[in-house]
Amino acid sequence: MRARWLPTAGAAGLLGALVLLARLVWSPPSGVLLDGAIQGSLAALVAVGLALVWRASRIVNFAQADLGAVPANLALLFIVSLGWGFYVSVVVGLLAAALLGAIVEFVFIRRFFRAPRVIVTVATIGVTQILVGLGLLLPTWFDEITAASYEPPIDATFTFGGTVFDGNDVLVLLVVPLVLVALAAFLRFSSLGVALRAAAEHADRASLLGIPVKRLQMVVWSLSSVLAFVALFLEIGVRGATLGRALDPTLLLTALAAAVIGGMHRLPIIGAAAIGLGVVSQSVVYDWGNSASRDAVLAGLIVAGLVVARVRTTGRADEASTWQATREIQPVPTELRDLPEVRAARRVLIALGLAVVAIVPVLMSESRVRLATTIAIYALVALSLVVLTGWAGHVSLGQMAVVGIAGAVAGSLVTRQGWDLALVLVAGGVAGAAVLVAVGLPALRGGGLTLAVATLALALVTSSWLLNPRFSPVRDVLPEWTRPGAGRVERPSVLGIFDVRSETSYYVLSLAVLGLGVLAARGLRRSRTGRTLIAGRDNARAVASFGVAPRRAVITAFAVSGTFAGVAGALLQVQQQSLDLSLYEPEAGLQVFSTAVVGGLGSIGGVVLGAAYVRGVDWFLPAEWTFLATGAGLLLVLMLLPGGLGAAVGDARNAALRALARRRALRVPSLVADTRVEALVATPEMVAAVEEATDAPIAAELHP
Repeated sequence: MRARWLPTAGAAGLLGALVLLARLVWSPPSGVLLDGAIQGSLAALVAVGLALVWRASRIVNFAQADLGAVPANLALLFIVSLGWGFYVSVVVGLLAAALLGAIVEFVFIRRFFRAPRVIVTVATIGVTQILVGLGLLLPTWFDEITAASYEPPIDATFTFGGTVFDGNDVLVLLVVPLVLVALAAFLRFSSLGVALRAAAEHADRASLLGIPVKRLQMVVWSLSSVLAFVALFLEIGVRGATLGRALDPTLLLTALAAAVIGGMHRLPIIGAAAIGLGVVSQSVVYDWGNSASRDAVLAGLIVAGLVVARVRTTGRADEASTWQATREIQPVPTELRDLPEVRAARRVLIALGLAVVAIVPVLMSESRVRLATTIAIYALVALSLVVLTGWAGHVSLGQMAVVGIAGAVAGSLVTRQGWDLALVLVAGGVAGAAVLVAVGLPALRGGGLTLAVATLALALVTSSWLLNPRFSPVRDVLPEWTRPGAGRVERPSVLGIFDVRSETSYYVLSLAVLGLGVLAARGLRRSRTGRTLIAGRDNARAVASFGVAPRRAVITAFAVSGTFAGVAGALLQVQQQSLDLSLYEPEAGLQVFSTAVVGGLGSIGGVVLGAAYVRGVDWFLPAEWTFLATGAGLLLVLMLLPGGLGAAVGDARNAALRALARRRALRVPSLVADTRVEALVATPEMVAAVEEATDAPIAAELHP
């Protein structure tokens, strides 16, 4: 009995500590605290929905809020445009939310049931884009083009602490606690809730016991969609509607942080964390008068809370394994490497690649060459995610923040110190490594999704506060050209010899830097550190049992990944010659992460293809084809190629190598290890090769 009450006591203590912090530091009146609690309670519903989906599917559902926004806006349009009653519209909205969650799970998520969890997480970003598009279409179907709200069903107004609250605020204070209590009772006492908890803890064991895991996952998605509907519909009453909007980054960060602080399963702590962060958020805005400072304070509190919380909740062996998302392209087997056909094919592919690279500045205008340069820079950023996420197994959702900070350092050295561009690139790499190691070390201590949330917080702070000349604490050291209306900076030469002021010369420089990055990444992968990273990603405990320290290798991965991102940031900032904060917002970080996953986190060449695909479709194809680069287009690519572009290319190459091996009657066991033996064996020699490799008598089984 005592253990049952510990989460509730912990939640009360956490909420009390955050309220006390707000009182002591920012001294808001009681009305501001209550307003913050109202806002935080709405985030709590979103956070609980995130936690439910995580427990069922082990993914971060970035479509969580938009699952509720679409039916919430639908219910609003029923009230405003059609004149339906409030309660009838709410019931229809609840049913629509449950149906929408079930459809999303059945049509999209279930297709990735056996796919790596990072792939499914990126798929939810694509689902978000589809839902945003649907939200934009809803008003046109009802001939309603303006945002609106609804009259509260409760006719009540009161003043508390100098703040006036109306019936919609009262509705939030009544509904949110009832929903959370009802959810807790459902999960604890109902047979369906018990089955949901069992399937979430051990899906394979539950499936063996006859529990329909996939059907239960559909229930979870419907339930989380209903929670999001309640939150977003209540928010419309409090703040008004914004039709067709994506999830607000601050709300996403608050909800995700609260869910992770609660260990993705302690609902009282999740709710208390969200409400407490909402109180702090409103208190900062009240005292300091701007949202940028609020983002900085929230980020600091979130990172500190995540580290402490994850130390107490670490220990689930399946948590890290769900993020093993890489399919590496194996090298050409030694049995085939020196064959004339293989050597000739390698030379032809290299020649074609060089021809494509060389023809870009010849056939394209300077503006198009500039875009091609940007593709090379983003490919370097994606390469940093291969090292960090693909090999080390740590997810970074805000890698563009590292790019932005390193770029600001590079810009300052160019304009204030007049450094050579080669030295500027080195300094950018050092700055990027320092930032990512500084963020990564506490995240290592926290484990789990700590780094993902910490880097997302860093992205929000970087774009809204740290690099914003209006609020930045380092505004005096930022380059002059970061300020609105300031002039553009001239590009310095490289080693005092190579002039890179033209777009063609800068394109060549960016390709050269990308090539060096690819060589460095290959060298790291083949080294002892690279092998330790892969082994530690797959099973850190087993690696530690052999006396190997995977932590040191992971820190090296942080440094190398930060170096790649930092060099890319220096290249990007000098290329742009001005500061564009939108390049470093959380949405930009999510897009870069999606680009890396689409390319293939286990493939160096794959992420280069991913960057070329995403950016190339957006910039070089006609407007009617640009949807392929959006979240919906990426979702389509992932559904067709779950392993990413790199894995698809690797599979095609392996198929050609298998055909060559069959024609040459060669024994190549590595080419049959990843596919069905029956489909590959064409000769007795290959049957013998497989028997030798697997020590299994399969000849009689294949040819009875």
